[in-house]
Amino acid sequence: MPLAYTRALLKISGEALGGEKASGLDFHVVEGFAEEIKQVHALGVQLALVVGGGNIIRGATASREGLDRVSADYMGMLATVINALALQDVLEKSGVNTRVMTAIRMESVAEPYIRRRAVRHLEKGRLIIFAAGTGNPFFSTDTAGVLRALEIEAEVILKATNVDGVYTGDPRKDPGATFIPELTYQEAIVKNYAVMDANAFGLCKANQLPVVVFNINQPGAISRVLQGDRVGTLVR
Repeated sequence: MPLAYTRALLKISGEALGGEKASGLDFHVVEGFAEEIKQVHALGVQLALVVGGGNIIRGATASREGLDRVSADYMGMLATVINALALQDVLEKSGVNTRVMTAIRMESVAEPYIRRRAVRHLEKGRLIIFAAGTGNPFFSTDTAGVLRALEIEAEVILKATNVDGVYTGDPRKDPGATFIPELTYQEAIVKNYAVMDANAFGLCKANQLPVVVFNINQPGAISRVLQGDRVGTLVR
């Protein structure tokens, strides 16, 4: 099938890699994600990933517990590197040529992020995992994902969640919550739908970068989105 998007960025939360516990690394879950990503990569899509670190430590939460916010955020960035290296290892074992690029220099374990090099990796058919957020405290991995998507000229951001898209409420708590198949940026802002954090979403709106919010636990969902099927919620 022809592709609706040929270059995309997939944002996965760290909690998703922790499985049912949403903490640590559940390698059966990681292997499942890797298999899904392998199928997408086989379509010829130029794919980049940004993974969170909330399964290990979340900077904002740690700072509320008393840690210095800047130190806590750097700890969160290092957590994303741990997740990225785990994903890279599983992906490489399944035959996907993968590079981890970090916003904080640590050449012993990963390449430093250089935009032109990242684009070249994509053009050569390599999958990239961007780690360590933006390299700066006070910015979420959502913001890092949007920033990297814009820099590599991705055509869409795929925001992986544990629900089928955007709802009028939390469907896990509110049985009356209604699914919303499509939203404008303005509607999402005015009605305060939790698409992603405000900084990240503001960047999407300013640059007209579409976001697809979908359920990562739905087999084949990523491939279907990239082939143009209506999956989850489209924000544009």
